[in-house]
Amino acid sequence: MSFGSLVFTPLVKKLQERYGSRRQYERMENSGATQDRLTEFETEFLAQRDSFYMATTGATSWPYVQHRGGPKGFLKVIDDRTLAFGDLRGNKQYISTGNLLTDDRVAIIMVDYPRQARLKILGRVEILEGEKAKGWLDKVRMREEKTPIERVFVIHVEAYDWNCPQHITPRYSVEELRDGMKDVEKRIQTLEQENESLRKELAAAHATSKEHTS
Repeated sequence: MSFGSLVFTPLVKKLQERYGSRRQYERMENSGATQDRLTEFETEFLAQRDSFYMATTGATSWPYVQHRGGPKGFLKVIDDRTLAFGDLRGNKQYISTGNLLTDDRVAIIMVDYPRQARLKILGRVEILEGEKAKGWLDKVRMREEKTPIERVFVIHVEAYDWNCPQHITPRYSVEELRDGMKDVEKRIQTLEQENESLRKELAAAHATSKEHTS
């Protein structure tokens, strides 16, 4: 299934027509390319993500957006059409859980700020608790995470889409900054060692000069 077939409603298409982008998106829809199976590229992208934003809709029809975070790769790729993650014990509001039990559709967006890339995923969520979750706990558990898992969210991918990088401001985590500074730190360390050697050589040369003049 293509992403456009799910989000390009008749009114959306009219707006695209009005503002001059319909021909471009119509070609995309008619290309026959589906966007419902994750490739190795998406799998690698997901493995590096440590957060995402998840939108759900409840009985009041109001959308609700929640941030989810954890160690890199906590959103697991089970197969090319299935994702899963452990729902950790939190503030006990259960808004996303309640919404998904009302309407199982979910929209997820993940952003790689340093590389200015973003991936949108549409899917349907199956919530597993108790006995039903047992077979999934080992699949979603992260060794670094000590908070108990209350339930497992299994996301059946309907479609995905890559967004353009426009207007994504590059931002870097502390870990990314540390990695980026490693070469600089090595260079500084080398220069300090060279400076120390030069100081010792100059001191020795100065001492020899004094001996010769005394």
